[in-house]
Amino acid sequence: MSALDWNLTLRDQWEHHWEHQLKPRLADLTDAEYSWSPTPDAWSVRPRGASQAPLHAGAGDFTIDFAFPQPVPPPFTTISWRLGHVIVGVLAMRNAAHFGAPPAAYETWDYAGTAAAALEQLETQLARWTEGVRALDDTALATQVGEREPAFPERTMADLVLHIQRELIHHLSEVCLLRDLHHHTGAHR
Repeated sequence: MSALDWNLTLRDQWEHHWEHQLKPRLADLTDAEYSWSPTPDAWSVRPRGASQAPLHAGAGDFTIDFAFPQPVPPPFTTISWRLGHVIVGVLAMRNAAHFGAPPAAYETWDYAGTAAAALEQLETQLARWTEGVRALDDTALATQVGEREPAFPERTMADLVLHIQRELIHHLSEVCLLRDLHHHTGAHR
């Protein structure tokens, strides 16, 4: 009997979901969907100076809304906000911490002003993440993440990979649901 390829097993969960479910659903994301706010005062990615949120961050022409501590209940978030969170907080910061990518932070990120630019950023960060994960052998997967993940330093890299994949599936599925809501409420007209 052959040994289980843990790296392949871990990656297959995400890569299959991405290739067969999420990527096809996001391929034709429009700017109207990207910036649509189904509720008043939803957090979003906005042109610099347009935010009414307690805090807003970003290095370029667009900033992301947020507050610290986060209000209870948290504000509703748009597709642009959710993609910004996934691109920066879920992927780019982890790519920097674990796979040698340039430093990334919410405060210094150049947020995308269009759906096409956001999807390009997402694809770039996903490619870096996947390449980094693909290079992990069984020893690396079993190694504790340490201070690079201050919230759970005792967890293994395999735990982090599973956590990131859950975050990706969770948030990108929310984006797909918001696209459905946009279409079925007539907001696309």
